[in-house]
Amino acid sequence: MEQYIEFVGNHPILSLIWVGLVFAIVMGWVKARFSAIAQISPQQLTHLVNREEGKVVDIRSLKEFNQGHIAGAIHLAGEKAKQKEFTSIEKFKDSPIILVCVSGMTASGVANELSKAGFSQVNVLSGGIGAWQNASLPLTTGK
Repeated sequence: MEQYIEFVGNHPILSLIWVGLVFAIVMGWVKARFSAIAQISPQQLTHLVNREEGKVVDIRSLKEFNQGHIAGAIHLAGEKAKQKEFTSIEKFKDSPIILVCVSGMTASGVANELSKAGFSQVNVLSGGIGAWQNASLPLTTGK
């Protein structure tokens, strides 16, 4: 214990950085644990779509969407999502919604906005379309 006290006394800035990092990690974990937004795997996405009539909403660019997307996915332009314009998916407010983006990061912000807009079951595909492809699951180019 004396070594820790000595270290903190000799390196206060480094000690504060460590405390800050630990705090950020713990807060991130707590926030994710108690969030209304669920991070789901490709297998969970498949289950939600097949068993609970979930709707996949792809928020990537139209070009990326047209190059390949999850079968049955609905495209929601990123600009519309940022402007909180969800009229194209309003009819799915009570269905499970699974947001898909490139890596899963952009979808988290949109998921929060959807939740605030009254969508009851909002999910994010963890890892985005890359996780879907890494699981060797198919993409389609048709609507």
